[in-house]
Amino acid sequence: MKHTYPSFFANNQGVSLHYYDIRPAVDDVRLPLVVCPGLSETAEEYLEMLETILSVSPRRCIALSFRGRGKSDTPDTGYDLDEHISDIEAVVKQAQLESFHLLGYSRGVSYALGYALKHQAQVSSLLIGDYPPEHRMMPPEWPSAYINEYLIPFGRTEHIRVKAVQRIQIESTHRNLDDRVNIPVLVARGLKEDSMIPDGELDRYLRMAENLTVREYPGSGHDLKETTSGRFYADIALFLNNLA
Repeated sequence: MKHTYPSFFANNQGVSLHYYDIRPAVDDVRLPLVVCPGLSETAEEYLEMLETILSVSPRRCIALSFRGRGKSDTPDTGYDLDEHISDIEAVVKQAQLESFHLLGYSRGVSYALGYALKHQAQVSSLLIGDYPPEHRMMPPEWPSAYINEYLIPFGRTEHIRVKAVQRIQIESTHRNLDDRVNIPVLVARGLKEDSMIPDGELDRYLRMAENLTVREYPGSGHDLKETTSGRFYADIALFLNNLA
């Protein structure tokens, strides 16, 4: 991250949500981009992506930290899909956005898809980062393994709080999110074994969207941001530049 960017807080029925709202130096006549981070990610972890996009596709860019993550509040309950959608709604309202592009990465894809299907008139395009078109339940054994084998060893308990992980497992319900959409969709997927968009899941996206662009990364699995960020970010910027 090269710069310090302005950040704000939106209120979602008493839950304070942190987000960055970055405007380009030139007139931002292009539609804004809103970014939904992955499961344990924060808005800060997307500033490098936004810097890259701003450098080649100047536009207003917003990245939020969902409830239980980063500088956002951690309520005792409220961690299913609808509550995460409401977090996006609160930030969109606070930022006074009328129409925008929406990007989701990893589990953030389910939040972005849920929002887009509910607010189709607002979302001008969808950008999907390696996740199937659904919101998944988490198995009972998941919190302990995730906390003890990932969050603690890698120092990520401030990125997502333990309480949030536990409540996500308890509250999350399965929802298919593969209804038809009439907007441009970019699907980015890794081609290694741990990609979360194997061919069968890609077929679901092909049925969802008539205007679909697919970008594939042979050197990556699910970790597009870590292993192929340069190409991934460039493809995002190119996709946006071809729209508005």
